[in-house]
Amino acid sequence: MYDFCVVGGGIVGVATARRLLEVRPGASLVLLEKAEALAVHQTGHNSGVIHSGIYYEPGSLKARLCKLGAEQTKQFAAAHGIDFDVRGKLLVATDSGELTRMRALDERARINGIDVETIDAAELRRREPHVAGLGALYVPSTGIIDYRQVVDQLAAQVRNAGGEIRCGAEVSSIIESSSGVAISGESGSWSARQLVVCGGLQADRLARIAGIRSDVRIVPFRGEYYQLPADRRDLVHHLIYPIPDPELPFLGVHLNAMIDGSLTVGPNAVLGLSREGYRKGSVRWDDVRDIFGYRGFYSLARANVRTGARELRNSLFKRGYLAQCRMYCPELTLADLLPREAGIRAQAVRRDGTLVHDFLIERTDRSVHVLNAPSPAATSALPIAEHIVDTLLGA
Repeated sequence: MYDFCVVGGGIVGVATARRLLEVRPGASLVLLEKAEALAVHQTGHNSGVIHSGIYYEPGSLKARLCKLGAEQTKQFAAAHGIDFDVRGKLLVATDSGELTRMRALDERARINGIDVETIDAAELRRREPHVAGLGALYVPSTGIIDYRQVVDQLAAQVRNAGGEIRCGAEVSSIIESSSGVAISGESGSWSARQLVVCGGLQADRLARIAGIRSDVRIVPFRGEYYQLPADRRDLVHHLIYPIPDPELPFLGVHLNAMIDGSLTVGPNAVLGLSREGYRKGSVRWDDVRDIFGYRGFYSLARANVRTGARELRNSLFKRGYLAQCRMYCPELTLADLLPREAGIRAQAVRRDGTLVHDFLIERTDRSVHVLNAPSPAATSALPIAEHIVDTLLGA
């Protein structure tokens, strides 16, 4: 019997395994990942941003752990030779309504302890000649990184501390008893005294097979990206974001430099019909049944009909997608939008149709289940891991 089992090989799962072995050196631990490699889903398909924590409700786990995580991620990367670049972010207001929201966001940033600067249209144009707007909020602490490299280093530390990592190990049964937890699947069976499940896109299903009664269901949203041609990589230096709609969990289509030197546009947010299908048009029927068989989805859809229709239209017709980008970068053309692989966000939705905005973690006597950990979970992974371990061990 292992002391600990962690299910899920994304950045949160691997960071949690590493933290467990820090807190309990010499403990036996196995990490199970159903894919053939680590970090192949949300961690490996995100925009690679080290978020500042500006957006999140003051006092929430996201607000607290993102700010702390940004600092810890940069420190971890510097200590282990992982490339990162702190370029800063400009949140651009393009109309009077966005200027009003920008001022509210400025206030929230200051409550959350995030350093920001408000700049006018002239200063915005001076800093970014190809960006148009009435003003912007400058967030200097925002950076970029490849989170797969972070996972590789965390995994190496897990192995060096005596932990086992097994890929290709899909879990189909979790049975908790007074003496431990039995975990099994087609590739094998394991038992552990304590269990942590960081299931990402499969979080709700893993919770259900473990007997967790929760009113949340994962609804997948495809985030479709484009990549700009190599000769347009210097179009902007900062990360360029729109002012987000506070009613939505998504940040909107933005211009985003990647640590490999590429410049991307995206993502949008389109209902996904396959939780792990990254090609356009991917459908998996058990995922479809889970979505359309869930009462909460219909409430969510009714409340967001116009937004959903717009996102679908922009996914089907590139000109609509381009129009979102041209609001703050008017010189972009259709020829600038080159294909790039999509990502899929695991968004927890409650039975009444409300979105779960904060990280959501459930505990039983011998296990912890992470039921909602979308962006900024990659940025926040190191302190999320500390929080999970404290929750599991009762610290």
